[in-house]
Amino acid sequence: MLFDAIIVLIKGVIVILILLGAGAYMTFLERVLMARMQLRLGPNRVGPLGLLQPIADGIKLLCKERFQPDNIEPFTYWLAPAISLFLALFAFVLIPIGGEIHIAGYPIELRIADVNAGIVFLLAFSSLAVYGIVLAGWASNNRYSLLGGLRGTAQMISYEIPMGLSILTVVLSVGSLSLPAIVEAQRDHWLVWTNPVSFIIYLITAFAETNRAPFDLPEAEHELTGGYHTEYGGMKFAIFFLAEYINILAVSAIAVTLFLGGWLGPWDIPVLWFCVKLALFVFFFMWVRATMARFRYDQLMRFGWKVLVPIATLNLIITAYFTLV
Repeated sequence: MLFDAIIVLIKGVIVILILLGAGAYMTFLERVLMARMQLRLGPNRVGPLGLLQPIADGIKLLCKERFQPDNIEPFTYWLAPAISLFLALFAFVLIPIGGEIHIAGYPIELRIADVNAGIVFLLAFSSLAVYGIVLAGWASNNRYSLLGGLRGTAQMISYEIPMGLSILTVVLSVGSLSLPAIVEAQRDHWLVWTNPVSFIIYLITAFAETNRAPFDLPEAEHELTGGYHTEYGGMKFAIFFLAEYINILAVSAIAVTLFLGGWLGPWDIPVLWFCVKLALFVFFFMWVRATMARFRYDQLMRFGWKVLVPIATLNLIITAYFTLV
């Protein structure tokens, strides 16, 4: 038991370090890709090919002067970024990136935890992410921040409903709430081919859940001067920024697991296949940001409630019918 606990602790530390590094370098990758798509140069001066730019940005944020507004709610003000980062990291506790490997004859699962109701845990904890945004907006004692927090709350609640319905169709198709079981059920065919509507709905809602363009209304710098994190600077802002990119990795990893066969591929190199699929999703997120304009807030809410929710509900009913008949 003690040995198993140590193995889980080591896997957790490794995953956290990888995610923090990946989140930092995703900022660099996005700046480079957007520059190429928009015929600009992008970061290329700090280190070879600009590869040290994230390190320079981290040092800059560490050295920036600490500030906070008057009349804030101090405990909540400091707690909000921690909530956002913790919940972003938590998703990878349950997401499997491979089957089983043997090290020195000891079997090690390529996941931190295997929970029978893994989907339920993911949905439950992802719904808590809204607290980081709304508490940051409320605690900052800033009207723009508060408005951004309220926008984020309404947006995430609205788009969690069609996201949950799209994931439920996967559960109905496979007959299991376990993430490894869902991956194993896709050995013959990926669920993206049998549930394409669910995949498209999930993909759209993933942008809204991560506050990414064209659904980045809680930040909306032209309207809210930064939104819920307007009054955050230095490392507190960096934590929010990092949490956003780790959230992109999380929703992409969930999509790969539910719809694209997880770690499965033509050859027995599970971690590589998982990472390739994950990288394609991350590239798509960045591509959309570089090419699509932001929605108006009324368009955002109308699209969620009047388009996605009815389609997701109808899709669930049809899936249930063909599954049970």
